[in-house]
Amino acid sequence: MKNLLILFAFLGTLSLAACGGSDNNAMEEDTTATTETTEPAETTPPAMEEPGTIVDIASDNGNFTTLVAAVQAAELVETLKSNGPFTVFAPVDAAFEKLPAGTVAGLLNPESKEALTSILTYHVVSGEYTAKDVIDAINKNNGSFMIPTVQEGTLTATLENGKVVLTDKKGNKSTVVMTDVEASNGVIHAIDTVVMPG
Repeated sequence: MKNLLILFAFLGTLSLAACGGSDNNAMEEDTTATTETTEPAETTPPAMEEPGTIVDIASDNGNFTTLVAAVQAAELVETLKSNGPFTVFAPVDAAFEKLPAGTVAGLLNPESKEALTSILTYHVVSGEYTAKDVIDAINKNNGSFMIPTVQEGTLTATLENGKVVLTDKKGNKSTVVMTDVEASNGVIHAIDTVVMPG
């Protein structure tokens, strides 16, 4: 009798285990079914952000703080934020530091606005010219390309040791040290010396 009770107890345990196993399988099947029928979420690739205007790019770059201050003093911000397109040969801060002591401070005074505007617009060209465009123009024009500026003067572009060099009306030279910084309304090329209109 005792053996019979033990047998019933053992069979009962097996029966519970079988039911539990069946329930677990059902849950697994449900999970699998859910996984199989759920469609993956669609992901949209992030939109390419359009670059800011020439003024925005220069303002965000720590190498052009003096240039940005000069553009603001000359009230050329709105002009350089307009549709353009423009090519700007932008002097880096170190370029302004090469000028005689007191020159920058003097140019930033309100009474020097006309002279400052003339200098700044001498660095701006109407139209967008990449580094390749400038180099191609130099090569097609026997090694020297005259670039008309917004100031109505000209810069002479040549190649020296593989780099584009700009020569101003006074014969001062400036080397392009960074090229093709794209803006929504043109392109910026950084130069290491401030060029003068005359």
